[in-house]
Amino acid sequence: MSLIQITKKSPGTSGTPGSGGSGEKPSLTYGTSAAPNNRAGFARVTIGVTSGKGGVGKTTVAVNLAVGLAQRGLKVGLLDADVYGPSVARMLLLQDEKVRWGEDKMIPAENFGIKIMSTALTSPEDDTPFAWRSSVATSALVQLLDDVDWGELDVLVVDMPPGTGDVQLTMVQEVRLTGAVIVTTPQLVAVDDVRRAIRMLLDVRAPLLGIVENMSWYDTGDGVRHHPFGRGGGALLAERYGVPLLGQFPLTDGVRAGCDDGMPAVAAGSDDDKARFRALVDAVLARPEVQARLAATEGAP
Repeated sequence: MSLIQITKKSPGTSGTPGSGGSGEKPSLTYGTSAAPNNRAGFARVTIGVTSGKGGVGKTTVAVNLAVGLAQRGLKVGLLDADVYGPSVARMLLLQDEKVRWGEDKMIPAENFGIKIMSTALTSPEDDTPFAWRSSVATSALVQLLDDVDWGELDVLVVDMPPGTGDVQLTMVQEVRLTGAVIVTTPQLVAVDDVRRAIRMLLDVRAPLLGIVENMSWYDTGDGVRHHPFGRGGGALLAERYGVPLLGQFPLTDGVRAGCDDGMPAVAAGSDDDKARFRALVDAVLARPEVQARLAATEGAP
């Protein structure tokens, strides 16, 4: 497969999405939500981390979940499907990396024991905008699945973009999701949008693994706990849709600094932050959908 959106670098080209190529866009056979393609067949388990709402810490959860799964000895990949606003590379200390090509496929970057692919790795400058129409974005997403040498993985974690648009629909039509982890804050403004994301997943029959409530509180030095975004949003969603509340995470400077510095909290954070993310990993691994796929015979449908 060879798309013009992300091309192998040659003299005089940038090798970035939207550059180079023959000028003729090849046709793609897309799946449907009822009969999705299996473009992530290299992974026994595929987990989408989504929210429907920007700014809730979805990528923070995806990065720490992926690294935490690798800490359990699993072979893990992390696909940054937020093609318009990729943040995974910075959170894993890969912001200065550029995409590398093997003979005919891109080679994923690696850090903290996981393989990573992101449109950020294809950008010539750190402020280059991905000003793509949806058809280009979805084609690029397919290429990040098909034209990357992922190898054999136990788990592929997909960091989804906010919203319920073409990229999300493409993902559920091109990948057989084992399940989705839904990230929200307690605030009802966030919960309203997250509900829409959940309904989209239910409409396309994608399993829900559970809810993560982020930014649930913060503690001050005087021992007082504050809830700047209210309380109960995650529990409300879990009860309404009949799925577990997988974890609640406070606002901590350590997690924020770890994201900016490329040092995931599950690997380099405080003992409390590590424990919370490791508990999330336990909760995800305990889900029957995940257990069944990890226990399945290699190559089984």
